[in-house]
Amino acid sequence: MKKKKLIAALCFLLTLVMVTAFTGEIEVGAITSLPYDSYNYDYRENIHYTPAPYEPAGMVVGTELYYNGESIGALKTPQDICKSPDGNIYVADTGNNRVVVLDSTLTKVVDVITSFNNNGNEDTFSQPYGVAVSEKGNLYVADNLNKRVVVLDKDKNVILIVENPQSITLGNNFVFQPLKVTVDYADRIYVIAQGQFEGIMVFDTNGEFTNFFGTIGVNLSLWQKFWRRMATKEERANQQLYIPTEFTGIDVDPEGFIYATNIDPNGIQAVRRLNPNGQDVIRKGENENVGGDLQTAGTSDYAGVSQFVDVVYRENGIYSCLDRKRGRIFTYDNEGNLLYIFGGRGTQEGTFELPVAIETVDVGLAVLDATRGGIILFQVTEYGRLINEAVGLRFDGDEAEAVGLWERVLELDEDNELANSGIGKAYLTAGEYKTAMKYLRLAMNRDYYSIAFKRYRNELLKDNANAFLTILLVIIIGINVFKFVKKRKKGVAADE
Repeated sequence: MKKKKLIAALCFLLTLVMVTAFTGEIEVGAITSLPYDSYNYDYRENIHYTPAPYEPAGMVVGTELYYNGESIGALKTPQDICKSPDGNIYVADTGNNRVVVLDSTLTKVVDVITSFNNNGNEDTFSQPYGVAVSEKGNLYVADNLNKRVVVLDKDKNVILIVENPQSITLGNNFVFQPLKVTVDYADRIYVIAQGQFEGIMVFDTNGEFTNFFGTIGVNLSLWQKFWRRMATKEERANQQLYIPTEFTGIDVDPEGFIYATNIDPNGIQAVRRLNPNGQDVIRKGENENVGGDLQTAGTSDYAGVSQFVDVVYRENGIYSCLDRKRGRIFTYDNEGNLLYIFGGRGTQEGTFELPVAIETVDVGLAVLDATRGGIILFQVTEYGRLINEAVGLRFDGDEAEAVGLWERVLELDEDNELANSGIGKAYLTAGEYKTAMKYLRLAMNRDYYSIAFKRYRNELLKDNANAFLTILLVIIIGINVFKFVKKRKKGVAADE
């Protein structure tokens, strides 16, 4: 008996090997095992593991890149990455005091900028921290140790140098050390400066400082306010200074709205969307949180405040934020709904040691790792593509077209509340309130469920108004007839 079982097992394994050799694979799919978790949070703020929205697609390192026949060498503590309108990728190679320009595929070096023409003189960078490219193709470099922002044209000639800004609000001892820079469609320059807590610095097209932008206020608790009032002058001087939060990353969307990240100690809002007046108009979703991992996670792998260091606006209202604490990427839609989370810390492919910047590239997303001196690439999976496309359709107002995509998402992730909510909203817009209620209940979307329920109730009342009135009239007549008959019987009994 044992011999027969052994023979049967060997036959099964042989068959499996033959099938695998013939088909080339046992099941269709990309990477089945990733070095990081992909997850989201449900209505009750519990962790919900999901299929991977993005998977590793390789890493770009300087030692494998060549320019004019020679290796450009390793990138040294790079700090920023950006994409130009023509698709080229610019990297602030901070430790090497240069800016490296790659083509859209990140396989070819277009240029290595180590020096530039400054009014007839050769000039160089000193620890360039941030880079940005305007719609006109001009390069903006936050030249940190040189305490300036350098603006170059396509021929590497200086157009403008922003340095030593003067203003009453800056004070006499202010030292301008720019870290991150971006530019809008009107060529206004936005700078995150080292040690500057008043907000993002704004400069006009001539390089003149105009104002602070998007200042983050600090709200003291009642307890803190009470003790500050009770404390003496000396005690207040020794107490913790309650100063606004410093911004960490910056990007601009096609409409000129500024997206900016900051370290929020409360873990509630670590990214802002600032309108031209500097007012935060970001939407925070149903849980009123755009701060990364929720504090209710309850495990050491997720508990604690996320630390957003950069943000990239993608398209259709979608933006992604980079968390340096756990090496994760959080992606939100224009309504503040958390779409998906992926990434992690480590040395494996698809993980980071010190992530500092994020950007969109042709393959998908790119994250700059300062410690590894490389650009980690990610490509979208079917799951991520379906969500991106469905959100894009809803952003454009084509909710009905998104239903099929959301249904496919549910096939991959049956408990996806975002998909149920998307389908429910589409049916709500289409006037199919009963079906909308079904999906919105599954999505635990109370606000939209209440809307669907009220409309469904009103529709029932409207469609059955005649029947209700007829039944009501019959009931009223029946009651009156009953009273009349009863009264008549009492009268007859009295006569007898």
